[in-house]
Amino acid sequence: MAYYFPEGSRFQFATVFETAKGVSAVTNTNPAQASSNAHGYAQNDELLFTSGWEDASDTIWRAGAVAANTVDIKGLNASSTNMFPAGGGTGTLQKVGGWVEIPQVLNIQGNGGDPKFNTVDPLSRRNAINVPVGFNPMSLTLTLGHDASLPAYQQMLDVSRVLGRVGFKIIISGGAVGYGYGYMAVSEMPNLTKGQANSVPCSISLLGRFITYAGA
Repeated sequence: MAYYFPEGSRFQFATVFETAKGVSAVTNTNPAQASSNAHGYAQNDELLFTSGWEDASDTIWRAGAVAANTVDIKGLNASSTNMFPAGGGTGTLQKVGGWVEIPQVLNIQGNGGDPKFNTVDPLSRRNAINVPVGFNPMSLTLTLGHDASLPAYQQMLDVSRVLGRVGFKIIISGGAVGYGYGYMAVSEMPNLTKGQANSVPCSISLLGRFITYAGA
């Protein structure tokens, strides 16, 4: 058992996604193995997976074991055919790169990702029951020290103004590395509070899951 602290953590975004490679099949295994002819990926490549499997799609995964025409999707346990219907995982893979450091992050807060329930109240029961139906959407809110002269901040504004999608990476000090993918929106108007550093909020609304890997 180990405890980690946020000091020294780093945050990055990416807008570079290589040409998509088709995925013709994905196995119902742990980890799932994707079939993609002559994909050219290497182990630990960061890959955006779009798939017919909702609980695997629009998510950045790492490549596990690779062969000429197959690649393991590290961390994707697709053994449940209820969540991952057989034959439904086809889609595309795209290598993610060109990571840019997000400057002057003061704090970060994650929201959502918890199970979502519908309440059912059968006539035959005195007590209602909650039935799980999925998961709530996930988002990340970062507070950045405001400095309009920083090129990375200007690039983030450009992405935000065109409602662009980005890859997002957290390199946690002494611990895990996490990935997300979604829309990034950063404010142009700073918050000014006496006695505190000027700041701007940045939100990332995830389209898929947030995946965390142990170690760097």
